[in-house]
Amino acid sequence: MTTNNKYFKTNKATWNEKVKVHAKSVMYNLDNFKKGKSSLMPYELEALGDVNGKSLLHLQCHFGQDTLSWSRLGAKCTGIDLSDEGISLAQQLNDELKLDANFVCCNVFDTSDFIKETFDVVFTSYGVIGWLPNLKPWGKMIAGRLKKGGTFYMVEFHPIVWMFDYIEDKPVMKYGYMQDEVIYEEYEGTYANQESKMISKEYGWNHGLGEVVSALTEAGLHIEYLKEYDESPYNVLPDLVETETGMFATKDKLYPLIFEMKATKISD
Repeated sequence: MTTNNKYFKTNKATWNEKVKVHAKSVMYNLDNFKKGKSSLMPYELEALGDVNGKSLLHLQCHFGQDTLSWSRLGAKCTGIDLSDEGISLAQQLNDELKLDANFVCCNVFDTSDFIKETFDVVFTSYGVIGWLPNLKPWGKMIAGRLKKGGTFYMVEFHPIVWMFDYIEDKPVMKYGYMQDEVIYEEYEGTYANQESKMISKEYGWNHGLGEVVSALTEAGLHIEYLKEYDESPYNVLPDLVETETGMFATKDKLYPLIFEMKATKISD
């Protein structure tokens, strides 16, 4: 087993436990979701617009709420995730809600080993690339799964956010913006339920915006835009304050919390 595979195995075990906690959490609000509430946020809804009739691949889909929200909007969706517990719950939700999404359990790097078709849209969001040690194979996989003229869209926490250690009461800048070394954290609870007694054991990696852009452009994608925002739709960091738009921001707004990127595959 390679070192990265050891990291992935630990992360998979943690995410299997997180699924059980998150499915009962207020943040994920599964009851309201089942009643029809979308889990999608303003950034991604505005960026992708009308997806009715489009094929959509959702990378690192957790237990499928966003995938199924896109499905409700008429997209033909496939979701993949490392967690078999997450994929199992996603499939259950799909059947219960009588939707037509497909779900596959695999490491995101291995997506093309399991899924051969190409898609109009490849989508990924919020807390995804930090689990990946190297973005170049990720970029190549995305290009391989897109149709010519297809859209890749991601919305993600800004790399500056991951420079801080949030385990103590006050965030401390601890990690490099372009740090190559793996980061290990072990703590009680999860971002969706800090009162949970589960122990999260996680290996992650920091990736600067230049690395993200380069991984996609080197794979043959054309970047349509890269935008940064000082407001997050999720209140998952310490001491955020709610804004007039219903988003959450740091009190001083000294650095961005979110970035979004849209790219197009221009040739086969």
